[in-house]
Amino acid sequence: MIRTFIAVSSGICLLLFIAGTTSAQRRFTLQSPSKEVSVSIEVSDSIYYTVARGGTNLMVRSVLGLLTDRGSWGINPSFISASQREVRATIVNPVPFKRRSIPDDFNETVLRFKGSYSVAFRAYDDGVAYRFETTLKDSITIRQELAHFRYHGEDTVFFPQIQKRDNVDVYHTSFEEPYRIAAIRQISSSNLCFTPALISSHGTKTFITESDLIDYPGMFLQGASSGSLHGVAAPFPAQEQVLGAEYKQWVVTQRQPFIARTRGPRTFPWRVVGIAGTDKDLLENDIVYRLASPPAQTDWSWIKTGMATDEWIIGSNLYNIDFRAGFNTATYKYYIDFAKAYGIPMVMLDAGWSDNDDLTKITPGLDLEEVVRYAKQNGIGIMLWTLAMTLDRQMEEAMRMFTALGVVGINVDFMDRDDQKTVAFYHRVADVAAANKLTVMFHGAFKNAGFERTHPNAITREAILGSEYNMWSDKATPDHDLMIPFIRMLSGPLDYEPGFLLNANQKTFRPLPDMVMSQGTRTHQLAMFVVYESPVQVFAGNPSQARLEPEYTRFMGALPTTWDECVPLAGKVGDYVAVARRKGDTWYIGAMNDWTPRDLVIDLKFLGPQQYRTEICTDGSNADKAAIDYVLKTDTVSRTQSVSIHLAAGGGYVARLLPIRK
Repeated sequence: MIRTFIAVSSGICLLLFIAGTTSAQRRFTLQSPSKEVSVSIEVSDSIYYTVARGGTNLMVRSVLGLLTDRGSWGINPSFISASQREVRATIVNPVPFKRRSIPDDFNETVLRFKGSYSVAFRAYDDGVAYRFETTLKDSITIRQELAHFRYHGEDTVFFPQIQKRDNVDVYHTSFEEPYRIAAIRQISSSNLCFTPALISSHGTKTFITESDLIDYPGMFLQGASSGSLHGVAAPFPAQEQVLGAEYKQWVVTQRQPFIARTRGPRTFPWRVVGIAGTDKDLLENDIVYRLASPPAQTDWSWIKTGMATDEWIIGSNLYNIDFRAGFNTATYKYYIDFAKAYGIPMVMLDAGWSDNDDLTKITPGLDLEEVVRYAKQNGIGIMLWTLAMTLDRQMEEAMRMFTALGVVGINVDFMDRDDQKTVAFYHRVADVAAANKLTVMFHGAFKNAGFERTHPNAITREAILGSEYNMWSDKATPDHDLMIPFIRMLSGPLDYEPGFLLNANQKTFRPLPDMVMSQGTRTHQLAMFVVYESPVQVFAGNPSQARLEPEYTRFMGALPTTWDECVPLAGKVGDYVAVARRKGDTWYIGAMNDWTPRDLVIDLKFLGPQQYRTEICTDGSNADKAAIDYVLKTDTVSRTQSVSIHLAAGGGYVARLLPIRK
């Protein structure tokens, strides 16, 4: 349900101030509802915009434009008119990964130009956005987009820089990179990153990304060695070939001299500049979701959320069992029994359950029908991994097969692109899956860009350097983990796959594919389930080890994955984070730390008026040396109190706060 109030104004008003009435130049200033954020627009030889917060310019005179086969829009524009509106609305998220009721309050102006195009600007209290809109007939070809974000050269950028792969162009990426931290002036045109990218400017944090990405390529950013970041898109594929042996995928060998060919009457993706006064304010920013198109249908009650198991990272390396673990019926029944015992509602069968090149050919030794039947009998949903290239070829047949089996969702992997053709594939997968009442998660994927609002069954995706990197590298550090809530999570839900039970400190960590461990404490891993947002949280640890610690595992299995409310408590990008989340009348606190031990004091004023019984998992006294050390304890608290939390090096903290009934 959406409640909307719209007020249309004209002339000089609080919403939009128009200065300069000559044909050569016009200036407009659009303010957010609180007037804290503003965007100033100049129409002259190009269309420029400046973003300010509290009267301080964060971005200055940045240019925008589209170069098409029907004209250069935004270059020497011929202004016609402007219209304005105020919107005060509430969006109800059917799959609430951050909060269920989302205020959608903004002021908007639309500038219309000769050539059948317009540019819409929106000002929110936590960001600004713009996009092109066209009313042309027939199709259009977009040769290039001009999307410049001009900062001050000394501003700091957190830049997830792409490392070019061998034998393919730079636009082939899994969107999984560590964050480079540098002054913007140090980022050159040879440096390319995916978004979101975070910028620290005048004590304020801003981030650049996009929303409502439909029938169009995704936006990368490159530097200009002058304080500017420029949007860049992958050109449309002209020729492709299949690469890979076990996991085949299409790669582009030749590209067209344009980025998109699309319909003439349409809206283009929003270019988003999110704004936060403090680091912790980033944790509640969901402007990307608000800007995305709403779904076409309204009944999403069939979507299954919650925690899920997955065997891929640990390689089904089970023990204390009387059968040979692998891609077989006994192994997956073991996972189902484990899930049922500890309140985990789903089990995912990762790569190996079928022939990767034919989803109808089940691996010998696995009775898939029996596994699904057994799962249903025990109240467990089954998700299946799929290879994108194979699913593309077998889409309708495979989806019908999954529905007939009674599968609840699929994981689609190895796209590693976001050109226009690949973006269209994501939407087709989500549509066909929804028609078959299947949820979807994407791996080898670009960032969300509001996709989960348009397709609520597309519940989560990767686009993150996550747990699997512990198998072969030391990149998934606590420092990296503490970038994620403030940067990657701004674009939407993410599948990190936490929950490792073999934990190590800086000295003892080793990337061992047959005995995978994580960096940081046990409670650091547990806290990811609360701090990181994803309607399906994949437990990547070993069930055989988890069975040896039943009290801890029951605590983990009972953690929710959707939330009614989010309250940021503390945070500094790359250092520490603490957040409170509410599910019904129960509150949860999650806190995570980098390699520096620290103490936090958490004010509990967000609680209701009654007392609460707390169930706590915290770092043990020796967690700095033995990272597996944790303590489970209980307490009683109220909203008039505060709690002191000690976080070990690479540490964490999780609390469940249950209201005491009188």
